[in-house]
Amino acid sequence: MKIGIIECGPVPEALRNTYISYPAMFSAQLKPLLPSATFETVSVVNGAALPGPEARDAWLLTGSRHGVYDDLPWIAPLKDFIRAAAGAKRPMVGVCFGHQIIAEAMGGRVQKAEIGWRVGLETYETRLDGAAHSVAMPAFHQDQVIVQPPGSEIVAQSDTCPYAALRYSDAPILSVQFHPEFSRAYLSDLIDCLSKHDAEPGLPPQAETDDSGMRWIAEFLAGR
Repeated sequence: MKIGIIECGPVPEALRNTYISYPAMFSAQLKPLLPSATFETVSVVNGAALPGPEARDAWLLTGSRHGVYDDLPWIAPLKDFIRAAAGAKRPMVGVCFGHQIIAEAMGGRVQKAEIGWRVGLETYETRLDGAAHSVAMPAFHQDQVIVQPPGSEIVAQSDTCPYAALRYSDAPILSVQFHPEFSRAYLSDLIDCLSKHDAEPGLPPQAETDDSGMRWIAEFLAGR
């Protein structure tokens, strides 16, 4: 199985020696869950051209410091790619910015949240494991989906983020606002690195993350 990881944003420069990149985080954590998979990065944020959706068996879109509404040369082509991949029934996962741009491409709307930044561990109600339950996931975002795309189902939400995860009925797409790829160490270092943000606090520091997020992604990409 060949999985294409579309890099939409870099790890902050001050943290790259330790954490390298978001595609590196995803591939390192997904490989044990998908041992037969290979991972190839298409870095649109660094000017790489998008291939056709058929070039990989599945796709994953990373987070980004950019907004889906930014006037950048790769934003519109990426939306076109998302619609083409949906039409071709290629499995696709979006995380944070990836979640937002998929929603925009599929007819939803994204903007800066009135509540401001959400940074830290957040509690979400989800049905991704069947029965409804609560999970704690890393969050780091200012933008969020405010209009649900047609043909999507809410599969995770919180009081401040009603469309925290969406699954689509007409295409094999799963997207999440939170960051299952973030370790506690990276989240802490990222907050320290970008502490200039006026961030709303998340859960108490002693809260533990839930490791099911990456498992959901792996199972979805594998068609399970």
